Amino acid sequence: MQIIDGHNDLLFRLWQKEPAAAVSEFVDGRNVGQLDMPRMHDGGFAGGFFALFVPSNAEQAHVYQTLNPPPYAPVDLATARKAMDEQIEVFEALVADVPNDGFRHCLTAGDMKAAMRDGAIGAILHMEGCEAIGADLSGLDEFYDRGLRSLGPVWSRDNVFGHGVPFAWPSTADHGDGITEAGKALVKACNEKRIMVDLSHMNLKGFWDIARLTSAPLVATHSNVHALTASSRNLTDDQLRAIGESRGMVGLNYAIDFLQNDGSMDRNIPPERLIRHLEHMIKIAGEDSVGLGSDFDGATIPLFLDDVAGLPHLVNAMEAAGFGTALIEKICHKNWLRVLELTLGK
Repeated sequence: MQIIDGHNDLLFRLWQKEPAAAVSEFVDGRNVGQLDMPRMHDGGFAGGFFALFVPSNAEQAHVYQTLNPPPYAPVDLATARKAMDEQIEVFEALVADVPNDGFRHCLTAGDMKAAMRDGAIGAILHMEGCEAIGADLSGLDEFYDRGLRSLGPVWSRDNVFGHGVPFAWPSTADHGDGITEAGKALVKACNEKRIMVDLSHMNLKGFWDIARLTSAPLVATHSNVHALTASSRNLTDDQLRAIGESRGMVGLNYAIDFLQNDGSMDRNIPPERLIRHLEHMIKIAGEDSVGLGSDFDGATIPLFLDDVAGLPHLVNAMEAAGFGTALIEKICHKNWLRVLELTLGK
């Protein structure tokens, strides 16, 4: 089963390496992290959104060991811009140097379909937190020209565009105010350029601000169900319903902190827990608006998956739960292709 994935942090993990070394590690498959090319092929990973991410400090990891980490410090424009440029260089090296055109930069749904047909990894470039764009949006055109087609205005910290929801359990996403005037301008510009806007790290007021403002489907690439796991990062039924009504998309996040229901960070989460989140999403948002958004290389995930090669275990769990072939295909890739057509174009 081919899988399109809503979110991963491979580029952030490879960022500390020279681009040539990053390509070598990705192609050879050294079982570092959760993603590499051999394991992607083993797991049926056909492509997805590859995130650019700027840490709040040099020591920050992107995998959390606590449900309630301290707040993350803001990032200035120069620091963010440098990190984005360097991570795009890694991305461009993967596109240029992975053998046999095996890693492709996708700008449209048609590009993703072609990569899937040819057995290549299709990659959409995503920016997770937009500090590098600047309050005047001066960086947006340049990043668009370099192939950016998806962005989340904020990560889980505040910036000039809005308020990121902090990681907290038990908690709602009702932290902080709505999006700023710069945030409104960013959303409008993304609509004009057909850049997908990701709501995954947006706080509650910001989510509804964007829902009222945007002309595009609402998308949360890697978020789960608040009614089942009371993490601030998870979505309420009202949010899920709005996503479905907009013909948008929510991608199931594999992070254990967004799946547990007892406040623990135990990796022994059974497949049935992920199935419960999928079933709830389908019930509220509809079966055409639910997919997968792993957070690979950016999260602690259940032991039964372990890494990208374990994706068939999740597909097997869907089958065991009575999901038919047509529904599984929607969740694994067809729903993402539909939303990519609506947002990025055919």
